[in-house]
Amino acid sequence: MKDIPAEERPYERCLAMGPEQLTDAELLAVIIRTGSREATSLELAQKILALNYPNKGILGLLHLSSADYMGLKGVGQVKAVQLLCIGELSRRIWKGAARRSSPVMTEPEAIAGYCMEDMRHLDHEQVRALFFDTRQRLIREELLSKGTVNASVLSPREVFLAALRCQAVTVILVHNHPSGDPTPSHEDQLLTMRVKEAGEALGIYLLDHIIIGDTTFISLRERGIL
Repeated sequence: MKDIPAEERPYERCLAMGPEQLTDAELLAVIIRTGSREATSLELAQKILALNYPNKGILGLLHLSSADYMGLKGVGQVKAVQLLCIGELSRRIWKGAARRSSPVMTEPEAIAGYCMEDMRHLDHEQVRALFFDTRQRLIREELLSKGTVNASVLSPREVFLAALRCQAVTVILVHNHPSGDPTPSHEDQLLTMRVKEAGEALGIYLLDHIIIGDTTFISLRERGIL
């Protein structure tokens, strides 16, 4: 950064003006701190944000792996780990804020808000289960299935083995549609009914099945499917 005038360096700009005045690249440069012989930390940050896996820019930090980062000259293991932690921190901050903002965590809007930023950017389907106790407090969230771009394989047995492990009394399924359209498919509806019936036999009740699209969602309970 020695070739950049002091007043234009991201760290000094942050001290003088506050982090809200920095660009995405400048914020990233402050965190990674050092560049390489060929590039300043700011130039390196710009190269990181130019990667597209599958989202270009700041959203890419939610998807890039350590191998992706280390493919850039000037990014070693330490910087790659720092960048991975930035993505994970952003997920946890978003989910924590969504959880605290809703007094009733089992409502569709609350569940969608809790899972949206975590799932709407995925390029493959995931099925997750949220498990609740008798007071409808969230006990655990568990990834049950990771599928291809348009399909996931899941059996009710997997759902309720996980529910029994954490002594849950109710469960909500959440999965994403990588297309961005949350309209439930015939297979989505069949899975919902199979899980519902299996849960009733065990006394563990399926409260809802939320499908996440791109900034939108559908509750199968609200649709009257469940």
